[in-house]
Amino acid sequence: MDAVCGLLLLLLLHGTSHGVETFCDGRQNGAKCYGALGGTVVLRLMDDASKIFRYQWIFNTTTILRWRDNTILSNLIENRSSFSPSNGTFRINDLSRNDGGEYTLVVDKDNSGTNQEKRTLQLTIQAPVSSVLLVSECLSQGEMKASCSSEGGDSPQYRWTLGGRTLTQTQLLSGNSESQNITVKQDVSGELVCSVRNDVSVVRKEKQTCGFTFLQCTLSNGTYISNWFPPAYETLCPQPTPEGKEPDITVSNKPSIKITSSSHTKALPLLYCGLRAAVVFLILTGIFVYFACKKNDLKKAEGSAVHEVTEYENDSVVMLEMRSSASRL
Repeated sequence: MDAVCGLLLLLLLHGTSHGVETFCDGRQNGAKCYGALGGTVVLRLMDDASKIFRYQWIFNTTTILRWRDNTILSNLIENRSSFSPSNGTFRINDLSRNDGGEYTLVVDKDNSGTNQEKRTLQLTIQAPVSSVLLVSECLSQGEMKASCSSEGGDSPQYRWTLGGRTLTQTQLLSGNSESQNITVKQDVSGELVCSVRNDVSVVRKEKQTCGFTFLQCTLSNGTYISNWFPPAYETLCPQPTPEGKEPDITVSNKPSIKITSSSHTKALPLLYCGLRAAVVFLILTGIFVYFACKKNDLKKAEGSAVHEVTEYENDSVVMLEMRSSASRL
């Protein structure tokens, strides 16, 4: 929106002589008014001239407008001015340097000559700013030197903004928000705008900052880097691994300490490994106990079998002996 307004104003400056129009409320005594060279100024002198008996509009010592009983008696600059009694405005077109000075309004509310009122205003004529030249340079470490100048325009005032906000001293290495020449820090990024204005015009020019990025990482060949780089080098540092491991890398717009894992982050893998080891230990212990019990049961079973065979063998001997004795009988 600001760029569109600036373009329209620039077109007006190069248009007709009535292109740049300013307004000033002269109903207060001592008002300071401004008009653009070659343009138009609208001066509000009173609320309603139809209720005033008589008044005179005096420039320095020359009366340029006379009014009485709702009638304009004379107007020395009639060819480039107009007066509207209903709202008390006096319009002067095609302004020149000679139109600047003190204007006095003498009002007679009645014909007694005693009920009189005087008010003055100071009109200053300024040449409007026609164009702005913004020159910038990106330094080796990402700082940006910028210089702003204007063509035409009386008493130009400079103002630097970034993203619509006035530049602060913390964003600058040299200069200030109202200097013609400034140096912006590396970590400042965005649209830098220089506005040149005076009391009758404003023109802007914008440019992107250098946009350097601070890279800090170890490359695949073992080279460690820690410096400011242009945007084309943003992919210089390796990207995070697919396993989600944290790489030893820092990519930011500001210098920062190399990223390392905290003790809390390290504790999680250790805890996970400990749980896995405990599970494996319990499984192995269970297997060992199972086979030990199995072996013990087998031994018991073998012992029972031997006992039964022995008794059986003894009984057999007895039976044989009994049978032998019976035969003898």
